[in-house]
Amino acid sequence: MKSQKSTRHDALILGGGLAGLTLALQLKQSNPDLSILVLEKRTEAAPAASHKVGESTVELGSHYLREVLGLKQYLEEKQLPKFGFRFFLSPEHSGDIARRVEVGSKLSNPIPAHQIDRGLLENELVRQLNDAGVAVLLGASVQEVELSKTGHTVRYEIAGETCTATGNWLIDSTGRRSFLKRKLGLEKATDHAINAAWFRLGSPIDIDDWSDNLQWKHCLAPGRRHLATNHLMGKGYWVWIIPLVSGNTSIGIVADPALHPFDTFNTAEKAMQWLEKHEPLAAKMLGRHWSGLIDFKVMKHFAHDINQFYSTDRWGITGDAGAFLDPFYSPGTDFIALSNSWLTELIVRDSRGENIALRTMIYRELLNGWILLYKNMYSLFGQTQIMLFKIIWDWSTYWAIPSLIFANKGYTNIDFLKQYATTANSIGHRFATLNAQMQALFLAWSRHGTTPCSDQHINVFALAYLHQFHLELAEKFTPEQLIRKVASNLEILEQVAAELFRQVSTTLHGTPPDMSVDPYTMVITDTRDVLIEKAQRPGALEVVESIRTDIETVWLSPVHHKHEAYVE
Repeated sequence: MKSQKSTRHDALILGGGLAGLTLALQLKQSNPDLSILVLEKRTEAAPAASHKVGESTVELGSHYLREVLGLKQYLEEKQLPKFGFRFFLSPEHSGDIARRVEVGSKLSNPIPAHQIDRGLLENELVRQLNDAGVAVLLGASVQEVELSKTGHTVRYEIAGETCTATGNWLIDSTGRRSFLKRKLGLEKATDHAINAAWFRLGSPIDIDDWSDNLQWKHCLAPGRRHLATNHLMGKGYWVWIIPLVSGNTSIGIVADPALHPFDTFNTAEKAMQWLEKHEPLAAKMLGRHWSGLIDFKVMKHFAHDINQFYSTDRWGITGDAGAFLDPFYSPGTDFIALSNSWLTELIVRDSRGENIALRTMIYRELLNGWILLYKNMYSLFGQTQIMLFKIIWDWSTYWAIPSLIFANKGYTNIDFLKQYATTANSIGHRFATLNAQMQALFLAWSRHGTTPCSDQHINVFALAYLHQFHLELAEKFTPEQLIRKVASNLEILEQVAAELFRQVSTTLHGTPPDMSVDPYTMVITDTRDVLIEKAQRPGALEVVESIRTDIETVWLSPVHHKHEAYVE
């Protein structure tokens, strides 16, 4: 093969998918003088309606695309708006969607998000990068990488020629090929063994059409359910239904193999048979569009992790090349936003001659703990009351802390991070401990089971504290204001955790409904006597009536339930 002259760049990015392209754009916007080369294996533009997981964005990732990268106008004009998450619990009513407990928002979410057609977005990013002077080479197949403190060298083949490029920084965004992770032996074991199958149907599918119950249909304005990321929940699984701007609909089955063996849904025919058994109404309604099946893909044991994302030796790993835990709650774009923002800080500051060692160490620690949202949780997905509490808690934490910090550039402000995360009693450590306690509560509670519930629509923004968390994502805070706001939000989360614990403990152990609770030390596996004794210790929190009112809104057991069907 003919060899071309080597080129030199400030940053070499291996992989031109969403992670690599957004990183290149963020780098160029942060420092227009940087020379950036993106090497992408695919030989031509991504097809419209590209079949990739990651269509749904949530607040953190949406803020990244809209505000950090400046894609707001493009997303509003060329992609679909997203009407939040919507969960259909009560799997015992999988044949009648109007009977299921439905969880979501009733009004437009204050912070916008989008349903993304990845092919269209990636082509737009390539166009913008070309306009900005960033070289994106399609059809470039990476053959070899040599890491060196004086400049990393990549050998790649393109159009029958062998080429080399040298970069001060080398970034791996090759997806599950994980070029650098494999080369450097950075694989980290994870025992979150969940499988997925997903496919697209070539027509729009509106869940509003799945029932003739007018009370249920009129509970939301027309189109609200259609534009949501819809989840059908059952023991050990969830099914997603996501609309795309192309008019296609993305459908996915994600399941724990301990409860749903992979070979029961790993082909298109088996997937439909699996739906007929577990989600019969979905099977019936999707079956009407089955002749429009476009494609079908599977992924076994999709969760993977990594021991190190960044190095002072000027290499980094982003996107699916590094770690991916679970598509539940649509965190993929969030992880890209965080990782790319940290890489941009490292690369830009290094280009100015700054010492990046401290930043590298702090950034490594900030992604720890996300696995707790998913690990061993799939067995809970069929227990309606527990999942309702878990969804409310997970949303509360997401909006109160990480989304707020990211929207205010806190994750790249070293002074803020020193206050937030570097001491044993810091906000970040307390937050991580509190979340771990709550996830353990849900798991322990699940061993007792809960009473089946039905015929309810839960409007999450009816919870005053939760609505306030979401509204505050649109506010701007100085670093000093941000640390105070995050501390204040953590105090609210502590009260929420205490009230959730209080409600569960009263149900399981008969403890007093006004018992004080220390959410950091009290565990539901304690006996009644031990819990009452711990309630007398310093630090235990008393009932806050406004929080109690909010939590009782999402308590569905017959003992506490005070609402008629579909009443907020």
